Order: sequence, then C-alpha cells, then structure tokens
Amino acid sequence: MNTMTLWHIATWEFAALAAAALLVGFSKTAVSGANTVSLAIFAAVLPARASTGVLLPLLIVGDVLAVLTYRRHAHWPTLWRLFPAVAAGVVLGTLFLVWADDGAVRTSIGAILLLMTGVTLWRRRAAGQDEEPDSVVTRTGRVKARSYGVLGGFTTMVANAGGPVMSMYLLSAGFRKLGFLGTSAFFFLIVNVSKVPFSVGLGLIDGRSLLLDAALAAFVVPGAFIGKWAVNRIDQLLFERLVIGATVVGGVQLLLH
Repeated sequence: MNTMTLWHIATWEFAALAAAALLVGFSKTAVSGANTVSLAIFAAVLPARASTGVLLPLLIVGDVLAVLTYRRHAHWPTLWRLFPAVAAGVVLGTLFLVWADDGAVRTSIGAILLLMTGVTLWRRRAAGQDEEPDSVVTRTGRVKARSYGVLGGFTTMVANAGGPVMSMYLLSAGFRKLGFLGTSAFFFLIVNVSKVPFSVGLGLIDGRSLLLDAALAAFVVPGAFIGKWAVNRIDQLLFERLVIGATVVGGVQLLLH
C-alpha cells in the first residue's frame, strides 16, 4: 500500500506529520516535552487512537538517537527507583484505554500535566534550590519518584504524553541539562519499548501504521541532530524555561483539542 494513501492522507497532511516527526527528534535531544506538539498534530491528522500507535515507533527511533548522544550522563539510581512505579502506571493506562474515549483521555492527561507544572513551580519557588539527583535515596525522594512514576507510566501509555510528566520530575529533582537528557533518554527507550506489546494487543500498531512509520522515521533523524546542535547553545535557565513552557503548551492543547 502506498504510504501517501494510508487513511487517505493528503500531501499537506503528510507534510504536517513529517514536521511533527522532525520535532520528535528535536525534543529527544534538546527540549524534552516539546513532542506534545507532535502528539497534537498526529491526533489532528490521523484517527486519535490510531495516532498513538503510529507515533510510538517514531518515539523509539528518537529514544535510540538520544541514548547514543547522552548515554554517559544517565543517573541510574533514579531510573531504578522509577521503573516499578512506571510499570504500574502503564498497566493502569492500558486498563483506562479499554473503556475511555478520546475526550476523556485528552482531558485527563492535560489536567495532569498542568497540575504537575504548578506543583513543580511551587516547590522550586518555596525551596529556592531543589535537591540533587541523589535525593531519590531519601524517603521523600522515594515517594516523589513513585508518584511521578505512576503518572508518567499512565500518561505515556494512554497518549504518549509521559515526557512532560517526567520532565517535571527530573527538574524538581535538581537535574542539570546533560544529566536530565541522559536519564530521560534511557528512561523513555526502555518504557516505550515495553509499551509495544500492549499497543499491539490494543490494535494500535499494525502493518499499516508501521508502513507509515517507515516513511516518517527519516524525518526524526535530522530533528535529533538539530536538537544536539541547539542544546549546546542553550544555558541551564533557558533550558528549564523551555521545558516548562513546552509542558504548559502541551497540557493546554490536550485540554482544548
């Protein structure tokens, strides 16, 4: 089947999906959370549920590129703390998808993103200086990791929107730019790969979606290289503001879409 005729996609619609794929690559190596814009574009061009199945393999391509770029900067104690809670969130998200319609999914995710942004901003202002990443070994750090982990697993399963939730967690834990990117790269590669069987079981990934992915994956790669170039030119404060801004935009888009 011709990739340009999948779901009766017009040329301009394919161009929009290609631009969204480029942004996926950029978000993975520069401003995590920015791919919520990609999520909105995919949901606008393709059927909402089908769009999540098309987007997932593209996210995995971006994750691989991010791991290759920032693998030396990952903070594994944080990752090990998060994974059990994320697994629980993925299971909850799968159950939610069984009965929830598109409107309920978007509203729930958008509200969670905006709530997490508000909590993070409040904590950063109240504390002045957040904990270092090794704060995950404290009781408070463990509770925070589990809470964000469940929310991250839930949001990434139901709408591929876990990036902003985990961005808020990593910022609140005091990660610097490269540690942030390295830790999130491994986190999402492992989580997104683990989601594939669930997505196949729900019928979100099939031969048609993979054919479209094959055409769009080529656009993820240049986006990742642009992101790698850009991140070296962004200072820490601007980086944090861009991440928070992308999260707010994504949350509002989901609520209003």
